[in-house]
Amino acid sequence: MVTHVPAETHGDERGALLSFLEEQRGGIRRAVLGLTEEQARSRPSVSELSLGGLVKHVAEVEQGWVARAKGESPAVKRDESNWHECFRLTGDETVESQLAYWEKVAAETEAFVRSVPSLDDTFPLPNDPWFPPEGRVSMRWLCLQLIRETARHAGHADIIRESLDGKTAFELVAMERGTSWG
Repeated sequence: MVTHVPAETHGDERGALLSFLEEQRGGIRRAVLGLTEEQARSRPSVSELSLGGLVKHVAEVEQGWVARAKGESPAVKRDESNWHECFRLTGDETVESQLAYWEKVAAETEAFVRSVPSLDDTFPLPNDPWFPPEGRVSMRWLCLQLIRETARHAGHADIIRESLDGKTAFELVAMERGTSWG
């Protein structure tokens, strides 16, 4: 199922940020359109990336950042022992289950971003070596970080999908709309 930010909410800053995020989510969701589970799990290059793994990763990352902004722990704690599972479907995980989870995460993200008193409100960065010590970031930064992270992986998804069956982003948009491209 495709989630869309209502057009009337694009005019304010929060709506604009959320619509840019949703646009990037759509690129990743479209990349798995019409694929079998086997295709979505496949890794057509020397990279460890698969489309199913990308869906899982972006959902997990989005949930984790919003949890941190709320002062909570991410649902999944990643470290050296389980980092390899971040980009691949494991156990009974499927593309469909990850898309459903991501849809729930996306709704929670939108509700949270719309509920914070100000995009200037801040929260502490995780205590990881790649962040400055005692660092804080704004809710605006959170939105931009989610857009950046999702857009980066949407590009990966485009390349992986085209490697699988030659379909480009334009063809996938047409496919999603039930029309043809070209």
